[in-house]
Amino acid sequence: MSSPSATVVGAGVFGAWIAHALRHRGWNVTLVEQHGPANSRASSGGETRIIRSGYGSSAVYARWARESLPEWLELERRTSEQLFVKTGALFVGRAGQWLDDTERTLHNQDIRCERLQPQDLGARFPQLTFPGASGIFEPDAGVLFARRAVQRLVAALVKEGVTLITGRITGVSDPLVAGSDAVIFACGPWLPTLFPELLAEMIVPTKQEVYFFGAPAADTSYAPSKLPAWVAFDEGIYGLPDLEHRGVKIALDAHGTTADPESIDRAVSAEAIAAVREILKRRLPGLANGPLLESRVCQYENTPDGHFLLDRMPGHDRVWIAGGGSGHGFKHGPAVGRYVADLVEGATPEPAFQLAGRPARRRAVY
Repeated sequence: MSSPSATVVGAGVFGAWIAHALRHRGWNVTLVEQHGPANSRASSGGETRIIRSGYGSSAVYARWARESLPEWLELERRTSEQLFVKTGALFVGRAGQWLDDTERTLHNQDIRCERLQPQDLGARFPQLTFPGASGIFEPDAGVLFARRAVQRLVAALVKEGVTLITGRITGVSDPLVAGSDAVIFACGPWLPTLFPELLAEMIVPTKQEVYFFGAPAADTSYAPSKLPAWVAFDEGIYGLPDLEHRGVKIALDAHGTTADPESIDRAVSAEAIAAVREILKRRLPGLANGPLLESRVCQYENTPDGHFLLDRMPGHDRVWIAGGGSGHGFKHGPAVGRYVADLVEGATPEPAFQLAGRPARRRAVY
């Protein structure tokens, strides 16, 4: 009896790990990508992504992040190339429900964390200025080299027998997916364009900007050994230390304007840079006058509530959708791969990830 066949459309982080999970279960897998794995237009094409388990009260994302990290580290071992930097992750803000929920959930999931009072926060991380704020520090969290990791994963899959095709899929009846026992569309921000009647209101790509600023000469206080990845959700900002001497990353987590990944203007405006410098003055004052070394425009692909969309396509028994990373999906790639492979093999879906029953557009996951 021949092995079942699957075609995965999209070689970003979701598509690559879905292909990995199915291949390791004995499926014959074809991976179709129109611009190349983790290309610069894709949501997976950035330099770095935080991997952290702090998610407020959301136990499923805390668990998935914890379960995914060992698989990222195993990929690192197999490729003999650094894909993860253990920086720790600091969640900072005024004492409130989200920080309390994060601490409780991490403890319940047996994930190490530490509560930092305002005086402790300032003494521990003097580079950051958050007067009166407290924090939760997750020491085993860190940063993944995003583009590099996905591209190395896809290269490993090809060596394991996955067929990689460069091509553009036009829909469920496209000849490239004909004959497959399962077809999974993991196309990120292209999903609403590919299936507008179904997903135009369900997945909304937005323009997001990231910036890399240079530290003063001979100043090592922004190195990953001294500055963690940090997130201030109540202000909609986050940052990373100086990795590979590329500069200190800072970005806005608030959703930007709607965007098309094919036609989005990827230039950063002078007004946007000025706004980010105002944030630096308040929160990273040592970088306020630092040079802007790089900037980048990418996109989120947001669902109404921020939960992933991992479900069968209505009216198609052999077709699934995997998307809606909503700005936080990258770290969960291995867990998403397993979950979607389970769906394809007949598992019962989790209601939070289904297409039906989504609430009004109100972000619930950070």
